Amino acid sequence: MNALSFPTWIIHISSVLEWTIAIWLIWEYAKLTQQAIWRGLAFAMLPALVSAMCACTWHFFDNPPALEWLVTVQATMTLVGNCTLAIAAYQIWRSRATTDREIL
Repeated sequence: MNALSFPTWIIHISSVLEWTIAIWLIWEYAKLTQQAIWRGLAFAMLPALVSAMCACTWHFFDNPPALEWLVTVQATMTLVGNCTLAIAAYQIWRSRATTDREIL
């Protein structure tokens, strides 16, 4: 656990907690507004959360060579997460554009 300083650990852990809370809040927003499209965004956020958890696990065990596979998983989940978030954002934008046209 000495791989990172205490302040850096605080940032890592708070980032994971903030991301978890953001997923939960978006899920609740989807329920409140009855708009299932927002659930897609919550699901799209999960790979990025997995990526962050991989990074924290890697650092928690002092970056051992035996766990180098976590670095690959973390990088892959970052790529997947960026793609899923872009898709979810596009779907939300598209659904809003459709709704806006219906109002006019």
